[in-house]
Amino acid sequence: MKLFDFDDILISPTKLSDIRSRNEINIRYEDGMLPLMTAPMDTVINLDNYHYFKNQGIVPVIPRIGNSGTDWLDDKKFLSYGIEDFERIFLNNTPSTNENPILVLIDIANGHMRDLYNISIDAKKKYGDRMKLMVGNIANPDTYLEYVKSNVVDYIRIGIGNGNGCLTTVQTGVGYPMASLIEQCRMIKVEYGKPNAPKIVADGGFKKYSDIIKGLAIGADFVMLGSILNKCLESAGETKKHRASSFGGYDVVNQFSTETKKMFDADIPLFKSFRGMSTKEVQLSWGKKTTTTSEGIVKEQMVEYTIEGWVDNFQSYLKSAMSYTGKKELHQFIGGVEYNHITENAFKRFDK
Repeated sequence: MKLFDFDDILISPTKLSDIRSRNEINIRYEDGMLPLMTAPMDTVINLDNYHYFKNQGIVPVIPRIGNSGTDWLDDKKFLSYGIEDFERIFLNNTPSTNENPILVLIDIANGHMRDLYNISIDAKKKYGDRMKLMVGNIANPDTYLEYVKSNVVDYIRIGIGNGNGCLTTVQTGVGYPMASLIEQCRMIKVEYGKPNAPKIVADGGFKKYSDIIKGLAIGADFVMLGSILNKCLESAGETKKHRASSFGGYDVVNQFSTETKKMFDADIPLFKSFRGMSTKEVQLSWGKKTTTTSEGIVKEQMVEYTIEGWVDNFQSYLKSAMSYTGKKELHQFIGGVEYNHITENAFKRFDK
């Protein structure tokens, strides 16, 4: 079986569309959120800026922190935990919660660990609907199938080594092309016909609007974004006026502020720090005394847009794609359109 990625396909328009205006199209879920999540990366989102994303309809997922305690709980945004912290806070204890379910991500690089699967079962038995649980990352459709059968998690992050801050596949050779992974997980979800099957969260490697739209068309319930959102003016990455170099320093202008907005509006180049969450410096920030070999990168990216500006463009492009396919509702578009496999020459024809 030949696996494929986003540049290998094109969404097919419907034969005749009944949509006369994009105003007829609904691109949001019932709770008003877009099919987008922030990657839990500390150069993308934190407790100081998450509201910028949420206000635009992007589901905020906060990165892991060192020494998280029983007060590290939330029912308005996902908080991230390592396995040991999750066991200590939720399985060895029973923290008090509000009426709404708490939103939890067990955030580990290798989501195929049996320990994660067993812990998920234990958490479901203990908390039931009082916890919305997301796990990952996985890159094997059969792993998704196991979670579908057990019915113990609400969301699964799929994708290993695709992200712009991740070197796992480059260094280990382990991975799975994202488009094929989404397609096969979606087929499993449809085959088993469980309305409460884990939502598919495609995580990593999305480089442009069409990648995201294709990911949704193939069957992802959510697309999780890191590098793309790091390039927003409001992201949590340290903001600089110049690129760092061995020939000189750089001026740090801190986080999003009136000052940085004025500089951005004046077309003064700004740059954001961006780093993968498996880098040694992140491991140290979690309080690890012994670090493992880094499978992430550290780099700088130019600020290209505001969150509002990027979301406005995304919404327009998604509505356009849905109008071509005759889908008025988001749930109809996700996994509900036809797409064709194309040759490399066909892609080069329109790639600009």
